[in-house]
Amino acid sequence: MIYEEVSSESRTRRTLTGAARVLSALRMDGPLVTGLALAAAYGLVVLYSASAENLPMVLRTGMRIVLGTAVMLALARVSPNFLRRTSPWLYSIGVILLLAVAVVGHTRLGAQRWLSLGPIRFQPSELMKLAVPMMCAWYLHERPLPPRWPNLLLLGLIILIPAALVAKEPDLGTAALIAAAGALVVFLAGLRVRVIVGMVLLGVAAAWFGLRFMHGYQRQRLLTFLNPQSDPLGAGYHIIQSQIAIGSGGVFGKGWMNGSQAQLDFLPERTTDFIFAVIGEEFGLLGLAVLLLLYAFIIGRSLYLAVQTPDTFSRLLAGSVALTFFVYVFINAGMVTGLLPVVGVPLPLVSYGGSSVVTVLAGFGILMSLHAHRKLMGS
Repeated sequence: MIYEEVSSESRTRRTLTGAARVLSALRMDGPLVTGLALAAAYGLVVLYSASAENLPMVLRTGMRIVLGTAVMLALARVSPNFLRRTSPWLYSIGVILLLAVAVVGHTRLGAQRWLSLGPIRFQPSELMKLAVPMMCAWYLHERPLPPRWPNLLLLGLIILIPAALVAKEPDLGTAALIAAAGALVVFLAGLRVRVIVGMVLLGVAAAWFGLRFMHGYQRQRLLTFLNPQSDPLGAGYHIIQSQIAIGSGGVFGKGWMNGSQAQLDFLPERTTDFIFAVIGEEFGLLGLAVLLLLYAFIIGRSLYLAVQTPDTFSRLLAGSVALTFFVYVFINAGMVTGLLPVVGVPLPLVSYGGSSVVTVLAGFGILMSLHAHRKLMGS
């Protein structure tokens, strides 16, 4: 009996060691991959309920996760030196594609965001979520840190050009994520207090100036954020229904596929932007806490890997990938609970969508590449 228990433990240990070898050969980080897989699996379970048991939608999402995983595996094996050399080219191609969207882009639901290549449609703005922080990290790689005002002004242009083009589509949520990804690189480069204060004042002035160029519905979103009850059946409907769904879930929730707000179609966009509210209604505070703990683990592990990278480019880019994931979660949870304006940011690895899933996993592939190749770069 004792021999059988020892033999079983030995086999388990060999299996774990074999899995670690496979992940190491693929340049993958085991704990981070596990966290991403658990979050994606959690998302598929929630999506099945949020979509009213729409199995084809769940399968499509699963296929996109598989595609994103393939991209993550491929990028994890790419040399960081290659990533650094190609950053200006990737950024330039992305800006050209955004200009093409403005001229010949496909329009859907009043937004001109897509380019069509035969049967394939894609959003170049998703590319810029990675290209902008890569370009900023490339620019700062061989320059003294913290950056001085001339460098900060040029970095501001690098970030502002694609963000403005995306905002014009209009897509404020993606524009905000692109700007945040680039700004995080600058922040991680180290800034003096007076520079931070100056940038905050410039940001406030730019936001006030940008209000003049917003579409009417975008300005209405901001006004509704301040007082959702002013238009409960119009612009405030999303936030009010979302808060009702989360509040009615209590601590333990109403049970999987038993949420009245979601199942009876009171909650809009329940498979995309407001899926966080579905979790709150069906799984309660406990279910939200489990998901947030998973996210916290992914972010913490990503920052741990970023700290171990050997050079400026790698540290800045890896740190930006980790913190941009946090921004995704923060904005989505904030807008669903009414703490932030509704800007259309999906919940990463949980919301239904194609491009955003692939982009998120591609970013983690880049992060794992920067960490896995650290010994080669340091030697």
